[in-house]
Amino acid sequence: MHIVLWDTRRLDASKDFAGGFGVGYYPGRGGLRGRIIRRYYTRDHRPVALLYAHLAAVFGRLGHRVEYAEDRIPGGADLYVFVPSLITLELERRTIAELKSRHPNARVLVVGLLASVMPEAFDSLDVTVVKGEAEQLLWKLDEVLSYGGQVVQLGTIEDLNLLPPPDWSPFRPRRFRIGYDFWRFPTTLIQTSRGCTFKCSYCPYTILENSARFRDPEAVLDEIRHDVRHWGFRSFKFRDPLFGLNRKVVFQLAELIGRLPRKIQFSIETRIDLMRPEVLRMLKRVGLTSITVGIETPDEETLKRYRRAPIRIDRQWEFIDTCRSLGIRTVAGFMIGFPDDTEQSIRRVLDYAKMINPTFANFNIVTPYPGTEFFREIKEQIADFDFSRYTVYTPVLKYRHLSAGQVEELHTKCFRQFYFRWKYLGENAPLLWPWLQTFSRRACPAR
Repeated sequence: MHIVLWDTRRLDASKDFAGGFGVGYYPGRGGLRGRIIRRYYTRDHRPVALLYAHLAAVFGRLGHRVEYAEDRIPGGADLYVFVPSLITLELERRTIAELKSRHPNARVLVVGLLASVMPEAFDSLDVTVVKGEAEQLLWKLDEVLSYGGQVVQLGTIEDLNLLPPPDWSPFRPRRFRIGYDFWRFPTTLIQTSRGCTFKCSYCPYTILENSARFRDPEAVLDEIRHDVRHWGFRSFKFRDPLFGLNRKVVFQLAELIGRLPRKIQFSIETRIDLMRPEVLRMLKRVGLTSITVGIETPDEETLKRYRRAPIRIDRQWEFIDTCRSLGIRTVAGFMIGFPDDTEQSIRRVLDYAKMINPTFANFNIVTPYPGTEFFREIKEQIADFDFSRYTVYTPVLKYRHLSAGQVEELHTKCFRQFYFRWKYLGENAPLLWPWLQTFSRRACPAR
């Protein structure tokens, strides 16, 4: 079969984030400073979502010809596969309708997290919605294509080691780069685990499961070797929702990465309390350059209300400081725009971000993702169900003490006031521009 994987880069959607619901880019509000920040966000050519590469590998293993189509509809294919995000949902619905009008006999599959959570979004279209992890098409493609209904449930993959390594060949991977994590390119995405064991009510990563599955570290290393050899990748962004949950896997993987003939760069996403100083030092030695963590807010009561396990403030500050001293970038996520937020509570988030001073601070506006407990709890407080606005940079709730315009204005101030400070540059310049470290060592050699 000729199979087309359809995708879009319109509407600033990054589909691999928010569990597969996708996020947008910072819109650049606030004059010149806002435009400068947006330029930093949009300068990269991020990899396509990891699911696309897995599907390319699955269909290739089955002997089918795979084509990647970005914002176009190629004719003549037997099967079209869509991986919608919330932001691009209406665009993908329109594209499917146009596709079916042009090629009425073509089969269409819709896969991914949104398909699992909102299959009804495609009720009016002649498609098959695949709920669960779509990589199971490796074993069930014929069954799914012969299925007479509109929605088919596949569940999750019990043994991740059975999957073939992702195939990046249809996607022109040598363009891929993520500049806030790395300075060596091209960049790719990889996983050692799936799932999360925590219970944050607003998090989409726990929708399909509230447990974790792990790959064999040897299999992960084989994938890294394969990616380096075939596509020249020099940096790897681990897409585990909770890297480091299994300490044994982390230590085994670090030892294996350290044996590679050529050093790579890699980044992870995790919780601060999983990264003790000795673990940070070990990972730094074998190529760790950047860590993404969710700090959200310094208000413990807010965190507890939404079932986020708090981390002591002194531990957060020590973590950022330790990473800085080791030369590891930190990408800290903060959340503003909870229904009960006030101007004062949002300013406290900004002040706290300034105090701990991570390499990058991302201020997300609280977004209610369908399928989460948070969405169900506050559904009556949702002001906007236009999912194209669910970018994490747009207010979509009703607020008790603020208007949406005030939340947007405070959000803009958070970005401007965090980044345009001398303290920010003074403490983070060697991490932002690693060549400064080399210059410093040459100017001040050790005695």
